[in-house]
Amino acid sequence: MRQKPLVAVLESSKKILHEYDLCDYCLGRLFAKKLGLSSNKKLGEKIHKKLKIKTTKCYVCKNIFDNVPVYVAKMQEASSEYGFQTFLVGAKLKPSILDRDDHLRSQFKLRGMEGVKTNVTRQLAKQFARKTKKKGQQLDPDITFTINFKEESCDVHSKPVFLSGRYTKSDRNTPQKQKPCSNCLGKGCSSCNYHGISEYDSVEGAMSEYFFEKFGATQVKITWIGGEDSTSLVLGSGRPFFAKLIGPKKRNLTLPKKIPLGKIIVFSLKQIKKIPTMPVRFVSKTRLLITTEQPIQPESLSKLLQLKDTIAVYEKSGKRAEKSIYDVKYKINSENSFYLSLVIDGGVPLKRLVSGEDVFPNVSDILENKSKCETFDFEQVKITN
Repeated sequence: MRQKPLVAVLESSKKILHEYDLCDYCLGRLFAKKLGLSSNKKLGEKIHKKLKIKTTKCYVCKNIFDNVPVYVAKMQEASSEYGFQTFLVGAKLKPSILDRDDHLRSQFKLRGMEGVKTNVTRQLAKQFARKTKKKGQQLDPDITFTINFKEESCDVHSKPVFLSGRYTKSDRNTPQKQKPCSNCLGKGCSSCNYHGISEYDSVEGAMSEYFFEKFGATQVKITWIGGEDSTSLVLGSGRPFFAKLIGPKKRNLTLPKKIPLGKIIVFSLKQIKKIPTMPVRFVSKTRLLITTEQPIQPESLSKLLQLKDTIAVYEKSGKRAEKSIYDVKYKINSENSFYLSLVIDGGVPLKRLVSGEDVFPNVSDILENKSKCETFDFEQVKITN
């Protein structure tokens, strides 16, 4: 430590300590950056020793640093059920502490010094890291602590886990989406254990229940790559999906390649860094069971082949949408029903494609026979972007 800067610091410190009692931490941080030192406490101890001045109650922080070990213990307890490698500490101090800190800096025209809040969080992080062997990290930590000194509390928030996977569905009475909790309408409350759902009789429900148990998540938000009716089957390699797990207690788990969940099976589940923000384009191979008002003339079905390599146009949310149809096949089932197989861009309203409600071209118009889609199944769903 250079002697001249230290002499100037001692002179300034003497003036400050003549008016205010300061602890080692608060005194040291006033000048640590100026002297190029990393330890506020050691500098404060040295200044107090050189000036032969002892303090009892710190004017700024009221000896808050004496309680750091207590809050580190609270952090350990709060995070005991969480799997994590990195963490960040935030603190809420009493406004009076921040006001006194600002007043001291203003009165003595102190600049470029570390604030009391920053010093507190740094000490918490330093001692917690030493106790747990975990790493403090500013950007994208696994968990974040909020220490509220006013309420003497410690809250922990876990970074979301993002997943991608596929599922198949072999039951014709399983909806894709789960109804929200009737009490909180999906926000999360005590009656649904803060999950936002209280029943698990859907694709979303079955997957969410698994994620709650496997990862200890509080809530699950699923991004669907296309949708289906409760009566639809999802076959082949399954429908892709993304999931955001909110408040997980576990992360970086080894996941099975195949996860049977009652009436659905999840495949290829893996953790990803984030869910795509842009719309995901996909192509579906679907099989529709269609009934007609009038008996089917076998030769008329051949007209459906004109749908191949055409564009289906329809309105979606008041906007015109266009989707490509890549392949068409058909098979008679009975006098008034047939199967229609399509390879088609995702997002086309298949029932309206058959009935002709604001979709052109459509099956009813081509056959000149009013038609209805009874069921539609997905034999393959492929992401194209």
